[in-house]
Amino acid sequence: MCLPLSFRLNMAAAVIKKFFIASMFMWIAPLAILYGFNHNLLPGSTNLSPHALTLVSGFVAVISVNIVIAFYIYMAMKEPVDKHEPDPKFLADAKASVSQPTGEAPTSSESIKKRE
Repeated sequence: MCLPLSFRLNMAAAVIKKFFIASMFMWIAPLAILYGFNHNLLPGSTNLSPHALTLVSGFVAVISVNIVIAFYIYMAMKEPVDKHEPDPKFLADAKASVSQPTGEAPTSSESIKKRE
């Protein structure tokens, strides 16, 4: 079953859109988390020492990127899978061209030495 070109292009556009959105979240989420921790916008961040604040904010930012990646993988796995079936005429032409004799192959210097 071969899908129409317009449908395949719409699917490709949807995949690119999802990739772009996931990429944006991979940049925005950790930066927002780091900004929130450093400007005391997140609850509990005022009670942390500067060293602990750096560690916790970095750890949470890394975790947020991993969550975005996991969500993107989940969305990619939900994409419809269409088995591509090659054109039968193309297959017949390819098989015919492979089975045709092409003439004598050029001989290498090693094969000439072996004959002597």
